[in-house]
Amino acid sequence: MQEFIMSIMGKYGYIGVFFLIAIENIFPPIPSEVILLFGGFMTTYTKLNVVIMIIAATLGSLVGALALYYIGKILNKERLKKIVSGKVGKILRLKKSDIDKADEWFDRTGNKSVFFCRFVPIVRSLISIPAGMSEMPMVKFLVYTTVGSLIWNTVLIVVGSIVGENWVSILDVMDKYSHVVAAFIVIAFVAFVCVFYNNKRTKKNR
Repeated sequence: MQEFIMSIMGKYGYIGVFFLIAIENIFPPIPSEVILLFGGFMTTYTKLNVVIMIIAATLGSLVGALALYYIGKILNKERLKKIVSGKVGKILRLKKSDIDKADEWFDRTGNKSVFFCRFVPIVRSLISIPAGMSEMPMVKFLVYTTVGSLIWNTVLIVVGSIVGENWVSILDVMDKYSHVVAAFIVIAFVAFVCVFYNNKRTKKNR
C-alpha cells in the first residue's frame, strides 16, 4: 500500500495527493499519515510547494467527506427507523425511539464532533455519515470539516517537510497513535453498548 501511494504521488503530484486523500476519506483503511508525511517530504526535493500541497489535500478531504455526507443523507433517519422496526431491530434490540435519541444527541454535539473527529483515525471519515443522516446544515458541515481537515493536513505536511528523509520515523509514531485511538474507540463502544442495554433492562424492570 505504501509503495502504491508513493508511486501515485511521485507521478501525479498535487492531483495524486488530492485523489488519494479523497479516496482515504471514503475508505478509512488507506493511511492519510503516509500520504501527508510523504507529501511534505516531496516538497524538499521537487518543485512541489507546501502551501499548494496543503490545499490539494484539504480539497481532497472535502470531496471524500461530502461523498459520505450524502450517503448518510440517503440513509436518513426515516429509513433507519424502517430497518429498526423489522428483524434487524429485534436482533439488536433497538427501537425507533433509540434512533430519535441518537439524532437528538448529534444535533446537540454535531459541530464539535465533526471538527474534533477530523483528528481521529477511521472516525475522521465516518463522522460524515451521521452528519448527513442528521441533516446537519451544509454550510456548518463544510466549515467544521474544512477547518479540522486543514489543521490535520497542515501539521502532517509541515512535519514531513521539516524531518525530510526521516518522515518514516514519524510514521511509526503516528502508527502507535492510531493503534491507541483504535483501542480506545473499541473500549468506548463496548462500554456504550453495555450502558445502553443496561438502561433498557432497568426501564423494563420498573
